Amino acid sequence: MKPLLHQPAVGPDQRAHRIARLAVRSLYQELALYPKPGLVSFRDNGAHLDMDAATFVRSMFSLRGYFVAISAAGMVDAGFAQMQRLGVAAESKMLRATRGINTHRGAIFTHGILAAAAGYAIARDIEPSDAILRAVVLEKCSPDLRAIAIAPSATPTHGQLMAARHGAAGARGEALQGFPSVFEAALPALRGALARGADTRLALLHTFFVLLAETLDTNVLFRGGAGGLQFIRARAADFLERGSVFEPGWQQRALALHRECSAQRLSPGGCADLLAAAWFIHQLQTDQP
Repeated sequence: MKPLLHQPAVGPDQRAHRIARLAVRSLYQELALYPKPGLVSFRDNGAHLDMDAATFVRSMFSLRGYFVAISAAGMVDAGFAQMQRLGVAAESKMLRATRGINTHRGAIFTHGILAAAAGYAIARDIEPSDAILRAVVLEKCSPDLRAIAIAPSATPTHGQLMAARHGAAGARGEALQGFPSVFEAALPALRGALARGADTRLALLHTFFVLLAETLDTNVLFRGGAGGLQFIRARAADFLERGSVFEPGWQQRALALHRECSAQRLSPGGCADLLAAAWFIHQLQTDQP
């Protein structure tokens, strides 16, 4: 484990606030990105009739304190049960802010675990590299997640239903494996695009299409079934084969898929969470406080 380099002498509260600020910033960057097939942005509502960009902004504001709290919990190596309570409380606060609309349930889970892992590493002066963050998730969170049994009376989430029906990992499966879609697919795609000279927007759009092509998104499965998932993955793969954002005409191809997904009510919200998580990790590793 390598020590953090060039880290100023700041207290744990400031470090937790920095992690939280980057978490919220990544969610905002995902919202602002356009065109993302089927998803809400500041330009339109995509496949959604019940939410818009303002709904997401209210949700983000409601989650600022949660990301501080769960980062701080990671710093003191709090138990998984405490982090779970923070997540449940954050979800309730989000639903109050959005009048019952689920905007960031996946991010509460994924970003929450990653923020806690980052807090754990940073509090011990360990660089939050990919390997370290994955190791912390696998050591501190995965055993508890595996041991948690879903109560028979509990209403399963869309992700749990699709995982049972189609064998998709979903957010819980991603966490159990140390978020392979973030660390093995999204981050390499993001870093590769930036290395090729893409700006932030183009690098994130390229990364999003990589996730679309490679991920079994349970949101898409729930809305469109196996056929909907096959459609969006095939179209995303074709977009990448034709040069992604690095070849002329990419805007028209991306916008065409966005409009088709919106018309078919296909919304790859799982990929959106993974994209935001990758940008969160990238900023955590490269942005100095």
